[in-house]
Amino acid sequence: MKPNELTIHELQKKLQDREITAVDLVEATFARIDEVEGKVQAYITLVREEALIRAAEADRQIKNGTAGVLCGIPIALKDTICTEGVKTTCASRMLHDFIPPYDAAVVQRLKQAGAVFTGKTNTDEFAMGSSTETSCFAATRNPWDLERVPGGSSGGSAAAVSA
Repeated sequence: MKPNELTIHELQKKLQDREITAVDLVEATFARIDEVEGKVQAYITLVREEALIRAAEADRQIKNGTAGVLCGIPIALKDTICTEGVKTTCASRMLHDFIPPYDAAVVQRLKQAGAVFTGKTNTDEFAMGSSTETSCFAATRNPWDLERVPGGSSGGSAAAVSA
């Protein structure tokens, strides 16, 4: 099975058993994103380079036995959640170049658990909508039927997981 067809629990086991490395998992995740992103538009920002650096660190932690519960697991964040040093737009042109100087509490906790961030997912502008069509960057499409939207202000996140 491809990594994108496995659950987080299955991926955690493969990482712990060293059947796959976090770097391999992140590379496979970005390969899948590259396959579908042009049609789906789930992401506003991708952080490929940073993800590979965090994945290499996750591999070291797994090897040393210091891995957190989500160590090496690729995770996307909704573009309304502040991430230090990563563009956070809230899908608004007004914030098109905003880079927060801090992490939101949830980001801090995910980092402590060893999660590897792939990027920021699309949303309705300021999460005020129910279809992810009011993003100022692109309308997210449902990966199962590109004529439909994923629904919800977290449509980019839903489409990223589903794809």
